[in-house]
Amino acid sequence: MTAAHPPSPPARAPLMALDEALVRLLAQAAPLSDTETAATFEADGRVLATDLVSELQVPPQDNSSMDGYAVRRADVREAGVVLSVSQRIAAGHAAEPLRAGTCARIFTGAPMPVGADAVVMQEDTREVGGDLHAVHIDAVPALGQWVRRAGEDVTRGAVVLPRGQRLSPASLGLAASLGLARLPVVRRPRVALFSTGDELVMPGDVTPADMKPGAIYNSNRFFLRTLLQRLGCEVSDLGIVPDRRDLTLAALKTAADHHDLILTSGGVSVGEEDHIKPSVQQLGTLDLWQIAMKPGKPFAYGTVRRDAGAGADVDIACHFMGLPGNPVSSFVTFLLLVRPFLLALQGAGVPERRPVKLPAHFDLPRADRRREFLRVRRNAAGGLDLFPNQSSGVLTSAVWGDGLVDNPAGSTIAQGDLVSYISFADLLA
Repeated sequence: MTAAHPPSPPARAPLMALDEALVRLLAQAAPLSDTETAATFEADGRVLATDLVSELQVPPQDNSSMDGYAVRRADVREAGVVLSVSQRIAAGHAAEPLRAGTCARIFTGAPMPVGADAVVMQEDTREVGGDLHAVHIDAVPALGQWVRRAGEDVTRGAVVLPRGQRLSPASLGLAASLGLARLPVVRRPRVALFSTGDELVMPGDVTPADMKPGAIYNSNRFFLRTLLQRLGCEVSDLGIVPDRRDLTLAALKTAADHHDLILTSGGVSVGEEDHIKPSVQQLGTLDLWQIAMKPGKPFAYGTVRRDAGAGADVDIACHFMGLPGNPVSSFVTFLLLVRPFLLALQGAGVPERRPVKLPAHFDLPRADRRREFLRVRRNAAGGLDLFPNQSSGVLTSAVWGDGLVDNPAGSTIAQGDLVSYISFADLLA
């Protein structure tokens, strides 16, 4: 009688490509419909809810871009002409029409007088006599020289900032130049953030000398909260949830009723003390994705049903995302997956990653089967140095580095190879 062979373990699902994971996430990010107004002074990083259409032109009239003299070009056909000064025009003051054969002392931003068609900067003139009654013009100006034309920056009726624009300091200045003290913006995404794990302690609660064996400080909570706030989110920090199923369920229920996204790090596994996975599945849906990236392989996306309440739509659900527990994995997956999702949730355009090609000043002789994101730093020679320890638990690599090398699966790197570099400045903007 032949001995029975034990059943073979089920085949593992293939790892999901990062780009596919991003496409799936963005497909779930229906933009928030609620809008509000924000003071222009306070709107940095917010997303415009409607197009901004200019009701005026900028500048409102032709004006000088230089301190000097407004002239009729027909009066200055050659260098050496002497013109009497008929008026003085400062910014914010009206100008009289310019009489033929005269010039006007003019300052930067002042309106051009009718009849003038050029400005000679003061360095190309010499005072004649005293009290500035006349000037000697030492250079022949070109037509329109040093003149800013009315409407050359903004024309009346133009869309100056489109809906979905994420407001920057420059765009806030532009909005202010149109007289806008308040701006229509998409409301802030409400994000609930919490950590799970009995091993986690907060800095300040326990001194390093008093740490119990196996305990670690909760670092992920600090950088995730900051990243969320930089993206314009309203963050509810729910702290550390103990490793108990009832408390995990209660935290998820409370968070789902009042937030658009629940974000956690760690605990989305199959261990007996990992309660996130079964709790989310009990309250909604959960997909565990094994992503072909390093660091950051484990990632979870799902939804948690909201309490129906009085008249609520029972189909409405809160988004859920579970990040890896290792700090560098959590940091990188946030930048590459959570950040685009939150921008899309606000109706903002998701910026395309545009790596630049730079020479590697290091060797990476061993290829990985996953797409790698290596922590690197630009050097004075114009190349990239590699942090020596690329472990997903070494957060110092993200502090030391100023960006990532996007290294394709199965690829080695030799000194001098051109590699794809993505700066943290672009990923954190």
